[in-house]
Amino acid sequence: MPWLERDGSVLRRYHAEVPPRAEYEITEQGRSLQPVFAALGEWSAARMPAVEAARVRYTGPLPR
Repeated sequence: MPWLERDGSVLRRYHAEVPPRAEYEITEQGRSLQPVFAALGEWSAARMPAVEAARVRYTGPLPR
Protein backbone atom coordinates (compact mmCIF):
# COMPACT_ATOMS: atom_id res chain seq x y z
CA MET A 1 0.00 0.00 0.00
CA PRO A 2 1.66 3.18 -1.17
CA TRP A 3 0.24 5.21 1.71
CA LEU A 4 2.26 3.18 4.23
CA GLU A 5 5.43 4.30 2.46
CA ARG A 6 4.14 7.84 1.93
CA ASP A 7 3.27 8.20 5.60
CA GLY A 8 6.62 6.86 6.82
CA SER A 9 5.49 3.52 8.23
CA VAL A 10 7.31 1.43 5.62
CA LEU A 11 10.60 2.03 3.83
CA ARG A 12 10.79 0.72 0.25
CA ARG A 13 14.08 0.24 -1.56
CA TYR A 14 13.75 -0.29 -5.30
CA HIS A 15 16.52 -2.05 -7.21
CA ALA A 16 16.63 -1.38 -10.96
CA GLU A 17 17.52 -4.92 -11.94
CA VAL A 18 16.14 -7.49 -14.33
CA PRO A 19 13.78 -8.63 -13.03
CA PRO A 20 13.01 -5.57 -10.90
CA ARG A 21 13.26 -6.07 -7.16
CA ALA A 22 12.06 -4.15 -4.12
CA GLU A 23 12.85 -4.56 -0.44
CA TYR A 24 10.53 -3.38 2.30
CA GLU A 25 11.34 -2.53 5.88
CA ILE A 26 9.04 -1.43 8.67
CA THR A 27 10.19 1.83 10.22
CA GLU A 28 10.20 2.84 13.87
CA GLN A 29 6.95 4.71 13.20
CA GLY A 30 5.47 1.53 11.71
CA ARG A 31 6.66 -0.55 14.67
CA SER A 32 4.84 1.87 16.98
CA LEU A 33 1.58 0.46 15.55
CA GLN A 34 2.28 -3.01 17.01
CA PRO A 35 0.15 -2.47 20.16
CA VAL A 36 -2.73 -1.26 17.98
CA PHE A 37 -2.58 -4.34 15.74
CA ALA A 38 -2.23 -6.64 18.76
CA ALA A 39 -5.35 -5.10 20.31
CA LEU A 40 -7.22 -5.43 17.01
CA GLY A 41 -6.22 -9.10 16.82
CA GLU A 42 -7.47 -9.72 20.36
CA TRP A 43 -10.71 -7.88 19.61
CA SER A 44 -11.21 -9.93 16.43
CA ALA A 45 -10.52 -13.26 18.13
CA ALA A 46 -12.91 -12.49 20.99
CA ARG A 47 -15.71 -11.45 18.62
CA MET A 48 -15.27 -13.94 15.77
CA PRO A 49 -18.23 -16.14 16.82
CA ALA A 50 -20.53 -13.09 16.74
CA VAL A 51 -19.06 -11.95 13.41
CA GLU A 52 -19.59 -15.38 11.87
CA ALA A 53 -23.17 -15.50 13.18
CA ALA A 54 -23.85 -12.07 11.68
CA ARG A 55 -22.47 -13.23 8.33
CA VAL A 56 -24.76 -16.27 8.35
CA ARG A 57 -27.76 -14.08 9.19
CA TYR A 58 -26.85 -11.73 6.33
CA THR A 59 -25.96 -14.17 3.53
CA GLY A 60 -26.99 -17.60 4.78
CA PRO A 61 -24.66 -20.49 5.58
CA LEU A 62 -21.54 -20.93 3.49
CA PRO A 63 -21.51 -23.92 1.16
CA ARG A 64 -19.29 -26.75 2.31
